[in-house]
Amino acid sequence: MTKLLAITRIIDLMNEKIGRAISWLALLMILVQFAVVVMRYIFGLGSIFMQESIVYMHALIFLVAAGYTLLHDDHVRVDIFYGSASPRRKALVNFIGVLVFLWPLCVLILIVSTKFITAAWAVKEGSPEGSGIQAIYLLKTVIWIFAVLLILQGFSLLVNSWLVMRGIKADYDHAEMVGGRGTESEGGGL
Repeated sequence: MTKLLAITRIIDLMNEKIGRAISWLALLMILVQFAVVVMRYIFGLGSIFMQESIVYMHALIFLVAAGYTLLHDDHVRVDIFYGSASPRRKALVNFIGVLVFLWPLCVLILIVSTKFITAAWAVKEGSPEGSGIQAIYLLKTVIWIFAVLLILQGFSLLVNSWLVMRGIKADYDHAEMVGGRGTESEGGGL
């Protein structure tokens, strides 16, 4: 069990670092958008490259930070029953959610996107605009990164939910786990 917890800590820490790093793109995206507006409306200049970079940054923020969002339980959830549920009930919902919804969806995304992404790589697909970003194939590859990061974070959530359901842990606090201060057990070490 200790090895599983060590793996979940590594996954949590990886998604934490990736999420924090990628969050800086939000600031950069705002600055680039501001520059595009100033260039266009004050100086009458346009930059397709800069405009497309905003789309790339937006996609990266949402796709690459998805594991981080799941780590911190900040994803969209219907809290009708979940919000007031006990830690064990929440763990059960999370456990079933990973097995029934998250993992099958991620596998489907990987399968369906493979032909799409490999075709883009085969021709090194780029922007239809000559002065645009000639790396659409790289942007499409982020779909795989998205799915893999969610699968990994789902594994961490699954293991920790299992421990909560079995009564080995009182609750699963992602922030504590990332910081290495997680509660290992209520009744002794694992």
